[in-house]
Parts: sequence; C-alpha cells; structure tokens
Amino acid sequence: MVYRGRVQGGVVVLDPKVELPEGTEVSVEPITPSPRKSLAEQLGDLVGSVPDLPSDMATQHDHYLHGAPKR
Repeated sequence: MVYRGRVQGGVVVLDPKVELPEGTEVSVEPITPSPRKSLAEQLGDLVGSVPDLPSDMATQHDHYLHGAPKR
C-alpha cells in the first residue's frame, strides 16, 4: 500500500486520512526527483586531465579513435 504525505519541519506528515499504528516502520520515497548535477558538473574534474591530446580531438574524435577521415 502507498500512503501520501509531505515533509513539514523535517518530519514526514502523512495525509490526515491515513491511520497507521504508532511505531509502524515505513519507507519514504520522494515523488519529485531531487535536483541532479549535469553530466558536465559530474565529470568536470576530468576536463583537461589527459595530457598531449590533439587540439581538435573534440571535433575529430572519430578520426583519432576509429581512423575515420577528418571532416
């Protein structure tokens, strides 16, 4: 069974119509996702961490990785 409620003052408060016995253990899962970091934010510390790459590596990665002709 799923019960709904809201966090108020750091405490989960269930809707008034929900009646659970005192001491009932529950699991809480947010309905709206928490803000997530973008991929750039998650991997930002890796930017520039590989030395000696060609200056056009970002635009020509298929050429350098797979041997495709340069565009």
